Amino acid sequence: MPMAAASRVLVADDQTDILEALRWFLAGEGYDAQFVTSSDAVIERLGIEAFDLLLMDLNYSRDTTSGREGLALIPRVRACDPNLPIVVMTGWGSVDTAVEAMRLGAKSFVQKPWDDAALREIVQREIADGVAARRQDRKRQRERDEARLIQRALLPAVLPEHDRIRIAASWRPADGVGGDCFDVLAAGDRIGVAIADVAGKGMPAALLMSNLQAAVRAFAQGGADPASICTNVNRLMCGHMVSGRFVTFCFAWLDPAGGVLSYANAGHNPPLLVRGDGRVERLADAGVVMGIFPDAVYSTGSRPLTGGDRLLLFTDGISEAHDAAGDEFGDERLAAAAVAARTCPAEACKLQILAAVDTFTGGVFDDDATLITIEIC
Repeated sequence: MPMAAASRVLVADDQTDILEALRWFLAGEGYDAQFVTSSDAVIERLGIEAFDLLLMDLNYSRDTTSGREGLALIPRVRACDPNLPIVVMTGWGSVDTAVEAMRLGAKSFVQKPWDDAALREIVQREIADGVAARRQDRKRQRERDEARLIQRALLPAVLPEHDRIRIAASWRPADGVGGDCFDVLAAGDRIGVAIADVAGKGMPAALLMSNLQAAVRAFAQGGADPASICTNVNRLMCGHMVSGRFVTFCFAWLDPAGGVLSYANAGHNPPLLVRGDGRVERLADAGVVMGIFPDAVYSTGSRPLTGGDRLLLFTDGISEAHDAAGDEFGDERLAAAAVAARTCPAEACKLQILAAVDTFTGGVFDDDATLITIEIC
C-alpha cells in the first residue's frame, strides 16, 4: 500500500533561529514544511502551492512588537484559502492580541517560546480539522452541482415554437441553485409564460421553486384564467411556505391570433411591453405576493398585441443589479435597453439587454437573475 503524503506546513517568521527550530521540530514530526520570512511571501507562496497548515508569526521587521502586520495578514490568507488552518505565534503576545487573531480567522494561538508537546497537539488537531473541512466543502459542492443540474432540468429545455411568437430566456442562479423559476407552456394557439422569484437563495429557495413549478403546470391545464392560476397556486404555497418566505409570480397567456395578452401578477416586477414605435407599457396592476395570505384575490389584466411588439418578463436580479458604486440598474435603464433592442429577434434582444446589464455591473450578480424576451411577429 502506498504511503500517505506528508501534511504540508507553511511557516512564516522573520527570525532565523525560530525558523531553524521549527524546521527540526516539523521534520521530526514527519511534516513537509516550507519557510518564508515575510507576509507578502506568504501570499505569494499560497498562490502557487497548497498547504494543510499555516504556522505564522504575528511580528515582522516592519512592526516588531504590536502584531499588527501579522493580524493584517490573516484576512489576506483567508481570501486565498478560506479553509486553511492558521496557527499564530508571537513572543509579544497578549490576551487581546490572541482574541483579535481568532476573530480574524486564526484557529489557534501559540506563545513563544513554545512547549513542543503543546505545539505538536495543536498542529495535529488543526491539520485534521482542516482536512475534514475541505472534505465537507467538496461534498457540499458536489451536492450543489447535482442540485443545480436537477433544477436546470426542471426548467424548459426547449421553448415552444409558434409561427407568430419567438421566445428567448436566460436563467442565472447566484449560488449554483436559486429561487428564480420560469416556464413556458403551449395550449393550442396560445403560449403561457410564467416567471417567479422565491425570497432567498440556495437550496431552501430551490426546493420551494420546484414545488411552485409543479403547481403552476397543474393549475394552468386547459388554459385556465391567469387570475385563477394565481389564486390556486397561492393557496397551495401558503400550505407549504416556510415562515418568513414568500414568492413573487406572474403568469401570462399570449394569443397572437386573437391579438391579446392576458396576465395576472402576484407582487412580481411588472413586465415591460415594448411597442414597435418604442412606447413602453408597464403591466403594473398586481396583487399581493404569494405564500402569506391564503385567501388573496388576484385579477386578470389584458393588453392588445400587434406584430413588432416585444414583451419582457424579469426578476429583480436584473433590475436591482448594481454597479461598484452601489447604484441599481433600475427599471428605467432596463426599459431603455429594451427599446434599443426592440427591432432585434427575441434571442438577440435578450443578449443585447443582458450585455447592457453586464456592462453596468461588471458582470457581477448578487442575486438570481432571470430574463425572458418575447417577440410578436
